[in-house]
Amino acid sequence: MTDTAVEKTLAVLEALADHSRITDIARVTGLPKSTVHRLLQAMVDRGFAAVRSDGGYLAGPKVLVMAGKVLRPVDTVERARPALRALREESLCTVHLAMLVGDELVYVDKVEADKPYRMPSRLGMGLSVHCSAIGKAVLASLAPAEFDALVARVTLTGRTPKTITTEDRLRAEVAEARRVGYGFDDEENEIGIRCVGAAIRDHTGAVVGGISASTLAMEHTMDQLAALGPRVLLAAGAVSTALGYVDA
Repeated sequence: MTDTAVEKTLAVLEALADHSRITDIARVTGLPKSTVHRLLQAMVDRGFAAVRSDGGYLAGPKVLVMAGKVLRPVDTVERARPALRALREESLCTVHLAMLVGDELVYVDKVEADKPYRMPSRLGMGLSVHCSAIGKAVLASLAPAEFDALVARVTLTGRTPKTITTEDRLRAEVAEARRVGYGFDDEENEIGIRCVGAAIRDHTGAVVGGISASTLAMEHTMDQLAALGPRVLLAAGAVSTALGYVDA
């Protein structure tokens, strides 16, 4: 498909948001009606458009599926934000929300603590599951077969001298996270930063990510961070509830 053909297709798809008739779409795009008809038919064949009972056209199921995938993170952030803010106030830590994308986590929201410094994390940043508090909590929440498959796929890269780089040690830490409900990052992703995290689930019960409370190592010992674990777990439960999860 040439650049011109792509532009015409996108113009028709954009016009379809407000117009259903070929005549109207041709008028707003400046394209011949025959071209509009041909492009719409191709979209129908691919699921990007559908024919209405009156002969007009509307966006097809593929468009709705794609829109849902794009909007889902935004909706999740909005639903999770109250619990994140409450956890920030209770813990006095910077709170993160990360979503599972493939085999890694991606930060989608961050509520900074009222501190004279800022955490180096940023939205859109990827996070490895083996060296992050959220990652260990997510691994601990997976079914055994899912956990084994994910561990087999990931590379246990050493990001700092404290990063877990052996499968046996990772399995031991995940087992502990499974026992208590939350995981830890003791300067394993970045020197000087400690975190405690818990997994979140959506309305289907699937593990979709997690939240964490992050602090400087000089401000919290691991024992002090562990004391925050139950609060993080409760906050994660609140986020899961906001996403429609019902604990059976």
